[in-house]
Amino acid sequence: MAGQADNRAPYAKIAAHYTELIASGQLEPGSLLPSIKNLAEEWKVSTATAEKALRKLRNDGLVRGIHGIGTEVLDRPASMSSGSQRQDRGRRTGSSWGQGERSDSHQAAVVPAPAEVAQALDIPPGSEVVRRSRVYRDRHGIVAHSTSWIPARYGKLIPQLAASERLTGGTSLQLISEVTGHPISHRIDTASASLVTPEYARLLELDPDNLPTEPVVVMTAKFVDSEGNIVEFGVDLGGPGRTWGTESEVSP
Repeated sequence: MAGQADNRAPYAKIAAHYTELIASGQLEPGSLLPSIKNLAEEWKVSTATAEKALRKLRNDGLVRGIHGIGTEVLDRPASMSSGSQRQDRGRRTGSSWGQGERSDSHQAAVVPAPAEVAQALDIPPGSEVVRRSRVYRDRHGIVAHSTSWIPARYGKLIPQLAASERLTGGTSLQLISEVTGHPISHRIDTASASLVTPEYARLLELDPDNLPTEPVVVMTAKFVDSEGNIVEFGVDLGGPGRTWGTESEVSP
C-alpha cells in the first residue's frame, strides 16, 4: 500500500525515478540524463552506484550512452506487465498501474463462463462468472487489454466487482482476500505469442482491414488462495510492439 517504506537499493531507486520521468513524458526522447558525477552528487551516492543506475536504464532499453555526449533517452513503448506483476504492484502501492500508465474502458458483467475460463477456474462450463475488463494505456497507446474472470460467488460478496467502473479500496484480489479472510497463496502464470485475430483487433482498437503481421504477447495468471480456491483468472493481451520481461536478483 502507499506509504510503505522503500527498501530498494539506492541504484534501483535512482533508476525507478528516471523510469517514471521517461514513462510519463517529463523526459522526452533525445533528452540527456545527468552525468554519473552529477547523479552521485544529487543523490548523495557513490559514482559506482550512479553508474549502476544508468546501466539498469540502458539494460531496460530506456536510454543509450553516446560517447562524448552522455546518456540519451530513447523513444520506445514500455513493456507490458503480467497479471502477477500487477498484483505485486497493487500490494505495494494500492494501484495496478505501471509507470506512466492509466486505465479506462472499465466494463463488468455477470456472464456464463466460456469453456477455457471454466477450465481455468475449475468450475462447470456455463457457470456464472464476473467478467471485468479494462484497457491500460500510456503515451504510446494501448499497453494491454486486460480481462479478469472471477467466480460469481465473490461478486455476491463484493457487489462493486460487477460494476462497470474502476475498483475502489484495492484491487479485486485485495478485496476478495479482505472479505474472505483468505490471502492469495500462489499463482500460476503463462506467456505466449499469438497472431492478431479479428477479436484481438477489436479489443486492441486496431483497424480490422490492416492487422499487424507481428504476433502480440498473451499472458494469463491464475490466482489461488490459502484454502486452495481459484479466485481469479486473468488474461492480458499486449498491444502491438509491446514486449514483456521480468527481473530477479541472482545470488553469487
